[in-house]
Amino acid sequence: MRHVTAVRIGPIGFRIGSDWRGPIAAIDDLYADYPRPDDGIPDFNVHLFAARPWRRVLRPSVDIGGDFVIPDAAPLPLAQGLLAAEMGMNLQMALGLRRYLLLHASAVERDGRAVLMTGISGAGKSTLAALLMARGWRLMGDEFVLIDPATGLAHAFPRLISLKNEAIPVTEQAVPQGRFGPMLLGTPKGILRHLVPDARAIAAMAEPAEPALLLFPRFGFEAAERPVLPSEAFVRLTQSSTNYVNLAERGFDALTRLVQSVPSRAIDYPDAETAIAMVEALA
Repeated sequence: MRHVTAVRIGPIGFRIGSDWRGPIAAIDDLYADYPRPDDGIPDFNVHLFAARPWRRVLRPSVDIGGDFVIPDAAPLPLAQGLLAAEMGMNLQMALGLRRYLLLHASAVERDGRAVLMTGISGAGKSTLAALLMARGWRLMGDEFVLIDPATGLAHAFPRLISLKNEAIPVTEQAVPQGRFGPMLLGTPKGILRHLVPDARAIAAMAEPAEPALLLFPRFGFEAAERPVLPSEAFVRLTQSSTNYVNLAERGFDALTRLVQSVPSRAIDYPDAETAIAMVEALA
């Protein structure tokens, strides 16, 4: 790789190499306050490369590789190189992580207690996490939550917050002093813009928290709330975990303990202010 950088997010270190300078410059800028991997040794490698030499300069096309890959994955245009780097890091976590039970969820923490939020794409997890961060909660992550199978504690993974479409102006208004990345147009999920977590989230990212609430939000409906039985929460969380099966008995035990010891609620909400009030009341 012609251009290389490294970053540690929570307990996970990454080495990112690219055929182009642009994606590395964007990572170095937005992750400037993050530490490097411990002892300089990354847990995962990400490669951003041109499948053909001429693709470096003529209609540049970024393929995503690394320690773990998805064959025949569609490349992204160079203008979305930052997104390619983020997708590459997420891919390594999803396919290669074995130390923790990995949940596709957002998480915030207050007073040592974590609220874990998970749901289908468009449920508003990232937006809720960003808005709660603006209200004084510590952001633990907007993409993944890491559950330690031995202790049951939630470990933070506060990567850049990925905001999409209508969530972008809402969050810009709520976090006027926030550091935002470039506006990325025409991505597979529409318009996308990254928000850098605040200084507290980065400084405290090595501090785990006790899960206190499992939340299943759903955006676009009148306000409603209902309890979720442990059996339903278990099934939902197996669907949101990419390594549950690979962890085998450790994964089963960790997830069973989580749903049996932590209350679960499903909420519907029509707008951000309603959601914030509901989360605050439940927490």
